[in-house]
Amino acid sequence: MGYREKYEQWCSDPIFDEETRAELLAIAGDEREIEDRFYQDLSFGTGGLRGVIGAGTNRMNVYTVTKATQGLANYIKKQGGEEKGVAIAFDSRRMSVEFSEKAALCLNANGIRTYRFETLRPTPELSFVLRELHCIAGIVVTASHNPPEYNDYKVYWEDGAQITALRDREIIDEVNAVTDFASIRMMGREEAEEARLFHVIGEEMDRRYMEELKKLVRNPDAIRRMADSLKIVYTPLHGTGNLPVRRVLRELGFTQVWVVPQQELPDGDFPTVPYPNPEDPEAFALALALAKETDADLVLATDPDADRLGVYAKDTKSGAYMPFTGNMSGLLIAEYELSALREQGKIPGNGALVKTIVSSDMADEISREYGVELIEVLTGFKYIGEQIKFFEESGSHTYLFGYEESYGCLV
Repeated sequence: MGYREKYEQWCSDPIFDEETRAELLAIAGDEREIEDRFYQDLSFGTGGLRGVIGAGTNRMNVYTVTKATQGLANYIKKQGGEEKGVAIAFDSRRMSVEFSEKAALCLNANGIRTYRFETLRPTPELSFVLRELHCIAGIVVTASHNPPEYNDYKVYWEDGAQITALRDREIIDEVNAVTDFASIRMMGREEAEEARLFHVIGEEMDRRYMEELKKLVRNPDAIRRMADSLKIVYTPLHGTGNLPVRRVLRELGFTQVWVVPQQELPDGDFPTVPYPNPEDPEAFALALALAKETDADLVLATDPDADRLGVYAKDTKSGAYMPFTGNMSGLLIAEYELSALREQGKIPGNGALVKTIVSSDMADEISREYGVELIEVLTGFKYIGEQIKFFEESGSHTYLFGYEESYGCLV
């Protein structure tokens, strides 16, 4: 079927809602736009779906999202994972609420339990929930730091990391096998809740997550000494980080924390930044202005799904705010973690530090200094997650720290 036939089908088939048909009829005279929306199906790649939001087979919409979900459901059922269920999180982007709920209801219609957050949450909390509830899979609806016209649908597996080979290929095959939108199973939310398939999670899971985070503190005495004097400016860049970041800083005892007011509330249009990436110096403009006003020591920014952390710190000699690359912040944290473990006599004999192949070679020196093995993986944090899974399954290593140069790290 050609792109024009697909377009006409979407305009006339009652399976597609009136809003979708109206959006498509409005471009009836724009052949180039019609072709772009329908010349291909939005591909389900090794991590999931990514695309521009809109109507059409080559766009992110409730139909392409539920098509992918039906394929995922078929795969989960072949694995016998219906009872384990699927955890679902979403961010502040356009249509994230709708996509996440439709995905849940599609899974429910296939007899699979879902645990969906009541409101937006950071991606790392999804990984925690997956393991905490022993789910077979997870879904995060977020386009991370990409421009506002995009959204993503990312699939995680029971270890808490994104899917990797060969499982990703098997799920892709199941998604590609769903060729008819009429074959997608759906049910209403009320019906799903009555059947005890659709579950809402929230504050209790947040509390458990916060308690685990606070256990990672290596030197509580240092925090007690500095909590009332260290000045921190933070921006969530209109994303999911605002409440959890403020909460963990508060519960650890930090009292001098300012949040950039123009970027505090969730907003999928990201009106104050060219695009919401903490790697982009322009994303820090408002935070640095507030830092100068408050004479802050530290400036932090998280991307919309809060799995990347950007950092500036004040130079005590010049007073200028200096940016940290992902390599700099990742290696500083790695060295601190390992030095603290060595002081406490807690570095295991099979300890491992994991980095991606494009990240700084200084990690080699740090690993040698502390007597831990350095393991390099392909670019992408999911490959660090894959190593953690291998370690847990084999007992070959104890994971201590992992990082990549694009502002992602994990203790």
